[in-house]
Amino acid sequence: MNTYPYDAPVLSADKRIAIQTGIDYAKAKLPADLPRSERLQVEANIKQLLQEHNAVLVAHYYVDPFIQDLALATGGCVGDSLEMARFGQAHSAQTLIVAGVRFMGESAKILSMEKTVLMPDLEAECSLDLGCPVDEFSAFCDAHPDRTVVVYANTSAAVKARADWVVTSSVGIDIVRHLHEQGEKIIWGPDRHLGKYIARETGADMLLWQGSCLVHNEFKATELNQLKAEYPEAKVLVHPESPDSVVALADVVGSTSKLLQSTYELDADTFIVATDLGILHEIQKRSPNKRFLAAPTAGESASCKSCAFCPWMAMNGLLGIEQCLLNKSGEVTLSEELAAAASKPLQRMLDFAAAKKQRVTASGDIVKDRALFNNVGAA
Repeated sequence: MNTYPYDAPVLSADKRIAIQTGIDYAKAKLPADLPRSERLQVEANIKQLLQEHNAVLVAHYYVDPFIQDLALATGGCVGDSLEMARFGQAHSAQTLIVAGVRFMGESAKILSMEKTVLMPDLEAECSLDLGCPVDEFSAFCDAHPDRTVVVYANTSAAVKARADWVVTSSVGIDIVRHLHEQGEKIIWGPDRHLGKYIARETGADMLLWQGSCLVHNEFKATELNQLKAEYPEAKVLVHPESPDSVVALADVVGSTSKLLQSTYELDADTFIVATDLGILHEIQKRSPNKRFLAAPTAGESASCKSCAFCPWMAMNGLLGIEQCLLNKSGEVTLSEELAAAASKPLQRMLDFAAAKKQRVTASGDIVKDRALFNNVGAA
């Protein structure tokens, strides 16, 4: 296995400052919790508006639990970014409400250009997307023309359009292994930790873009070891976007749904979870009698020992969804040319999955669809 972890250009100070500014902005825009009576009224309004507008709500598993439950209660979907897009594409609704971050709305639009795609807040970003600007990434790819470009779903439509393949959790390792067997060398973007994990699993020769997930990059091995010592019976569940030192401590490494699956299959009552804590809503619904501990993200002097929440995901609120439906606000738009270019690597992945007879369409039930996510990295 050959990897070159520092061949990608380091982002400029201005770009890093811009990303941090975006994080601070997201935290400042977090919706306030609604009183129960108001929340129930807003939920009732949304249910009625979804019917009136022939719309469906698709949500990522890291958004507000009330939004997840509302999506399922109204015939929508809870899933990863591509599964949200695929569900929306297959659904008869003409309007898709995407509760997630912006690249998820773009993915939905790429696969459903004829539909209206709305988001509660178009300013909900992703650190992986922001950390992989198309001009810099394209220059990196141009400098290595002999390599096949493979990007994770957590990227903009423009970066997808520059890629040869887009991969998601159900086929990521399989596609890279296939390319490696064909003698192809890879450029991977944007998450360096996930790229190293795939390279290690497949033996592929990969140049890695130096992106990272705001949440998973912050898990700390030293503090995780201390928590393991405090709860020696606990099984450690780690998302592969986490640093190597954290992955090395895991009992299970895999996507969100694989981690969810392991909570039923492992003979344990206590689990330490190293991924966005938004998933705990679904985990605790499915396993109410088990104990789940948040993996540490903070050092000794930090005020928060585990802050594993994406601030951009948290920008999604019920009131924002209601406003989408009332005012047609937050519409995702893409040019026909860009959508066509971005759809090619997406379709290549879907064709590969079909040939391998792997399911790539979600029903909306995470447990039922867990085979979709058995390899790596939910978006």
